Formats: sequence, C-alpha cells, structure tokens
Amino acid sequence: IEGIIGSTTSTELEEFIDNKINELNIPGITLAVINNGEVVFHRTAGLANKEKQLPVTNTTIFEAASISKPVFAYFVLTLVEDGTLDLDRPLHQYLPYPDIAHDDRYKKITARMVLNHRSGFPNWREGEEDKQLKIYFDPGSDYRYSGEGYQYLAMVLRELLKTDWDGLEHAFQERVAMPLNMRNTVFIQNDYTRANKAEPYDGNGNGIDWRNDYWNQKNASVFVAPASMHTGALDFTKWMIAMMNEEGLQPASFDQLLAARNEVPHGGPGDLYNALGLPKLNIPILGSYYVHDGDNVGFTSAFFINKDDKWGFVYFTNSE
Repeated sequence: IEGIIGSTTSTELEEFIDNKINELNIPGITLAVINNGEVVFHRTAGLANKEKQLPVTNTTIFEAASISKPVFAYFVLTLVEDGTLDLDRPLHQYLPYPDIAHDDRYKKITARMVLNHRSGFPNWREGEEDKQLKIYFDPGSDYRYSGEGYQYLAMVLRELLKTDWDGLEHAFQERVAMPLNMRNTVFIQNDYTRANKAEPYDGNGNGIDWRNDYWNQKNASVFVAPASMHTGALDFTKWMIAMMNEEGLQPASFDQLLAARNEVPHGGPGDLYNALGLPKLNIPILGSYYVHDGDNVGFTSAFFINKDDKWGFVYFTNSE
C-alpha cells in the first residue's frame, strides 16, 4: 500500500489501526486506502454498537459530519453546469433571507463566497451568545468557517429546483449519488441508513443518546448541506476516485471546484488554501493534498486526496 512517504503492508496497517483503536478508545472504524485510482485496502474494525456487541461491517453507516461540504460543493456545480445557478450572482436575488435581512451586507453573498467560507457568517448561530445569525465582515473580504452559509445555499437550491428538502435529496441522488454508484450515501436518512447506522460514543467510549440531541431532533428531515451526509468508507471512495479522475462534471467545473484561491490560517504543517468546499494542503517535499475532516456529536471522519498520484484515504468512526 503506497503512502505519502513510502509503502506499507496490509498487515502493518491493520496492526496500526488496532493499536490506535485501543490507544484512543475508539469503538468502531471503517477505513479505505486508494492507490492509483483504485481501492487497495478496506478495513472495518470494532463495534458499531457496544451495548449489543454489534461489529462494524461493510454495511455500517456513519455520519460524515463536515466532509459533507465538499460533496455538496460537487452537487452545486451540477446546477452551475445546467445554468440553474451562477456562482457569482448574489444569493438574495434567488432567495431573500429574512433571518439576516437586518444587515444589508448579506445581499453581497454569492455561492462562491459560501463555498469558500467567505460569507461572513459564523459557523452556527447556536454558538452565538444571542443565538442570532449575524455577519462578522464584508462578504468576500475574509475567511470564517461557516455551516450557516452552506445551509443558506441549500435553501437557495431548494428554491431554484422548486422543491422541498426531500426533493433536494432526490436531486442529489439523481445528480451525484446514482451516477457515481454511491448506493448508501444520503443527506436525509432513509430506512436503510437508520437500520444500519453506528451508535455514537464520546471520547471516553461512553454512549451518547443522540435521539434526544437538539441537533438531531431539529434536522432529522432536513437536508443539512454542511453536516448531515451519511455514508461509509467504500461508498465515499467512489466520490474520491471521481475527483481524482475528474469524472461526473465538465473540465471547466473541476477548474472551478479545485482552484485554491485563498490562504487559510491553520496550526499544522504546510500552507492551506481553500478551493470550493475543499481545502488544499501544500506540504514541502510531500506534495499537495485536498483534505477535509468532520466532527459531529459522537462521530469523527477525515479524508486525504492526492490528485497527481491518485492516492488517498478516508476513515469514519463512531467516536469523538
């Protein structure tokens, strides 16, 4: 199995995963590695449900959390291609937003700004002291990671397609999931994903009663663009390979999607830039990678994609 700085055997990687599961007290994980545009390693380990001693299997579904965002961006580009949406047209011209109408600056916000996290919105208004949506700077002038912006864009897509949240899910299936053969990837859960979903656990391995969680109650039937995708490692690699091979969208769309324009401050190695929903990390000697991680209540995930070498990996856990 090829990697960033060399190669390893499947046995070595399995031992590493087992050690980390024990060290970090992770109940369950699914992980896949791609070499030369093909899945060469897939591992499920641990438990999807500790109380019932149910193992993680190929059918186990995880919350993707924030790695929903780049897949949503891919979906958005399908509407740009057919002329339904203009990336640089102010979103209020498609759909006014009463929640932020008190601040005229919101009328500058475009889909491109949203996907680049330059709308000026906070991540979530629930994190604000007054629980109100606000704008922190002139849209387009700075960077601030924001789920609120993505959700406003989802509302715009729903309006443009003249549908409801279920209809937007249907459009995602038609435009992205089915063409890429992502059979069990959804933004709004269905009977299959509910029946096969892993139970969530905190960082100490304690169960979380997510059914009483405010977020889940509020958004159970909502297409939450930045955070509600449910999937598994094998399904998600199909999108990763499509990104590597530039499949499913026109070349001009991939030019838009992958162009890293704005530097993002971060505490890790290398330089981080934001493409449309897809951060690009440039590490000296090691190369360039499109990356994203995700963190929902009881779930953690991440992926790396090296387009030049068609290499990457993705994992999902039911742990914080």
